[in-house]
Amino acid sequence: MSDPIRVFAEHVSRTHYEDLPETAVRAARIFILDTLGVGLAGTNGPRVRELIEASAAMLGEGTAQCWGHRRSLSAPGAAMVNGYQIHNSEFDCVHEAAVIHPVTVCLAAVMAHADRIGGVSGRDLVTAVVLGVDVACHLGVATTSGLRFFRPATAGIFAAAAGLGSVLRFDAGRQQALFGHVYGQLCGTMQPHTEGSMLLGLQIGFNARNALIAADLAQRGIPSIENTLEGPFGYFGMIEAKGDMARVLGDIGKLWRITEVAHKPFPSGRATHGMLDGFMELQAAHGFNAAEIDSAEARIPPLTHHLVGRPVIDDMSPNYARLCGSYVSARALLSGRLGIDDFSDERRCDPQTLALGRRIKAVVDGNPDANALTPITVVVRLKDGRALSRTIDTVYGNPAKPMTREAHLAKFRHNFETALLPLPPDNSDRLIEMLDAIEHLGDVREIGALLVPSV
Repeated sequence: MSDPIRVFAEHVSRTHYEDLPETAVRAARIFILDTLGVGLAGTNGPRVRELIEASAAMLGEGTAQCWGHRRSLSAPGAAMVNGYQIHNSEFDCVHEAAVIHPVTVCLAAVMAHADRIGGVSGRDLVTAVVLGVDVACHLGVATTSGLRFFRPATAGIFAAAAGLGSVLRFDAGRQQALFGHVYGQLCGTMQPHTEGSMLLGLQIGFNARNALIAADLAQRGIPSIENTLEGPFGYFGMIEAKGDMARVLGDIGKLWRITEVAHKPFPSGRATHGMLDGFMELQAAHGFNAAEIDSAEARIPPLTHHLVGRPVIDDMSPNYARLCGSYVSARALLSGRLGIDDFSDERRCDPQTLALGRRIKAVVDGNPDANALTPITVVVRLKDGRALSRTIDTVYGNPAKPMTREAHLAKFRHNFETALLPLPPDNSDRLIEMLDAIEHLGDVREIGALLVPSV
């Protein structure tokens, strides 16, 4: 029996823009714009300038745009920088059931490739992103074991491979070889997540870079492997402990996973969002302020606890704080919001925030699903003796509890405005208009031209 990677290869090679339902195209427009905005916000992330210099030294100058900078690099170099920028603020969209940021690696790689070759149309880009999300999310949903590698990176490189193969018009055989090449180059340990290290976002960048290198190998006919997913040392068994492709094979080409992708309303790990949603809804319903809180807890699934159940500590790095459910909940309860500025040095060291965060406990609820992020129950005990609780089954930003168009455009505009170097103000609205009509765009380098700072 052939490896199921062949089914993915055939799906990518035979699917064209005309085959996509309008729901998938609409979601692609939304999340390409969202990801571009998040990438601009990420220009403020740790060590971005050093990464650009390192990329130039390692991989050379070129024609691929580093978003938000006056610098062009080789396609692999720019993909690495842009992939890192998209993820370093934990603001990129997510597929909750798959536990993946499915657009991040794909868009960074495909846009860099488009800068290099020119002539990639808006329809090409939409098709590439839809197919990339499909492949990565099907892999995530097929997984029956919990995280042991960083799935947004390890599955994300398959998304990039699908997107690049689509743009390059690979047939099924060459696409299958490309999937093999990216499997040989994927990376993504969970240790940076545990430590709150910037290496977490860098791993996204590494996979975007490596996907481009893999595509160049496949394009030149260099063979790879056949049994990428279910071979003795394949993806299922080595990277993911267990997987059951029967869970998704019948959905390929019928269920378009991009329609299931969720916005991230807050710049923190998605696993914190259920806590944020619960505490903010509870505060809005009952009108208490942070000074009235005696203690609080969040009862969360094991995966959620593994990802964001870490304690509030002194001298947290921004990356650690973004993945600390107690810290972000304290910031939201104090200010009624959570923004990028809540991870500044001043906010992370604020005594009132740290004291409240230490009174918010994350408790494992015993959910048997190794990949579940919900439901989440939050409880607030007030100093007057009242105990208030709320259960969140669907988290804000999910398609079943979506951000409005006004809200997600406000998120984009704010991210655009917070780029490290000022961009022409009119470019924000021009990007929105361009993405709204992306199927009419002849060359997506026009998008990149709007991401260049003012002189």
